[in-house]
Amino acid sequence: MALTHKQKEKVTKDVKRHDKDTGSPEYQVAMFTERIKKLTSHLKKNKKDFHSRRGLLKMVAKRRKLLAYLEKTNEKSYKKIIKELGLKG
Repeated sequence: MALTHKQKEKVTKDVKRHDKDTGSPEYQVAMFTERIKKLTSHLKKNKKDFHSRRGLLKMVAKRRKLLAYLEKTNEKSYKKIIKELGLKG
């Protein structure tokens, strides 16, 4: 279930603030989005995996909170990441 180093690099290369960035809201949102995609596909195959479903719901809530924070503090960056990740249609 965990993302490999190459997958993480591919997902976050456009949203990183600097080379060693791992804590910025943009980076975290990108990581959550990728993990949510993987977990969603897992749950389509395993409909009765309620423990993973709970984890998915927690990740979605964390991502939503991070996006709300980013929208309040840095609207330009918020709009950029929404566009890049294809969130909120």
